[in-house]
Amino acid sequence: MIQPLYAVFGASGCGRGVMPLAREQLRQTGLPPDRLVFVDDNPEVPVVNGHRVISYQDYLEISASERYVALAVANSAIRERLAWRCAANGVRPWSVTAVNAIVMDDVQVGEGAILCPFVTLTSNIRIGRYFHANLYSYVEHDCVIGDFVTFAPSVRCNGNIVIEDHAYIGAGALIKQGKLGRPLVIGRGATIGMGAVVTKDVAPGVTVVGNPARPLTKD
Repeated sequence: MIQPLYAVFGASGCGRGVMPLAREQLRQTGLPPDRLVFVDDNPEVPVVNGHRVISYQDYLEISASERYVALAVANSAIRERLAWRCAANGVRPWSVTAVNAIVMDDVQVGEGAILCPFVTLTSNIRIGRYFHANLYSYVEHDCVIGDFVTFAPSVRCNGNIVIEDHAYIGAGALIKQGKLGRPLVIGRGATIGMGAVVTKDVAPGVTVVGNPARPLTKD
């Protein structure tokens, strides 16, 4: 019988961190381990951490009843291009969630999300497609997060915050809680620097750093 084929797209750092989560998730389905591979457009080695590394074209040519892929690529623009590419080839998005991630009440997460170990999503949260939440990140109550948003490790996203599409939140960043009816807004494509403390809105496309976070200026 032809079985489905699962893949983690990206065999570099991000993908290697996601693969163990994907492997555990696949194990629970009863499928054999060889139905999970790395996909990389430029594979440098044939095997990484016990899994085959194959090109996207080779992945499409393997016999499968259905194909699923987790896009383990931190760059959100590339992630979006890959999502369109996979959709055009009938490859379905695969959400991967660590067994110890915590998801509480009334939380909606779009397709293709990756929730790493020790991630917490509390209550009344709406998250778009292809969200990445790295180790120890959390999202508190009443937040709205767009598509292709990336959280590096240990992001602290407090309540009543809106984060628009393609925003990148750096490791250890802290976003101050907004107010009911007046959320704090991180604009589309904004970048929050590592360890930044965000106390007010960030405009689209702007990079902020520091405590309190201010727009990055070039010397």
